[in-house]
Amino acid sequence: MKRIILASKSPRRKEILSYITNNFDIEAADVDETINYDNDLIEEIKSLAYRKAYKVFEEHKDSIVIGSDTIVVADNKVLGKPKDRSDAIRMLDMLNNKTHMVITGVCIIDDEKCECFANVSKVTFGKMSDEEISSYVDTKEPMDKAGAYAIQGMAAKFIERIDGDYYSIMGLPLHDVYKILQKFNCL
Repeated sequence: MKRIILASKSPRRKEILSYITNNFDIEAADVDETINYDNDLIEEIKSLAYRKAYKVFEEHKDSIVIGSDTIVVADNKVLGKPKDRSDAIRMLDMLNNKTHMVITGVCIIDDEKCECFANVSKVTFGKMSDEEISSYVDTKEPMDKAGAYAIQGMAAKFIERIDGDYYSIMGLPLHDVYKILQKFNCL
């Protein structure tokens, strides 16, 4: 059976993949993560996932490699990881009492097949007070998260509704990855 490699250092992706199998290694892909915001964002995030997967696959041609990346889009703007406290507050203000998109791109590749796809979910935040936003930012949880929040963390109390795949919002669409890995005959 081929070895599975997760081309990501994300602890959330590692956790999600462990719900499918414990038979995998982790090797972060060192690639340029720049995306062109003028192009179709779904195609761009799929392309980034492919670049991550292929970079690791080049060194491990006997393995199945999973690459993934997630972006948060609010008011037609991509929200990355906040630079500092005020940037995190700015992002959370943009999400406050609104619905935004979370797009996760995935690429699974081996020496015979390559499947790339994107999962789009919508997340609606309820109304947050300035105090609630400030207190949440003070926890430091938002500082390494795209869009300045973790759906599986303390921000969960602010989320009124999700329309889509919870695990995709965390960073890896569990069901879709499971089905593709079955097609790759590695489970």
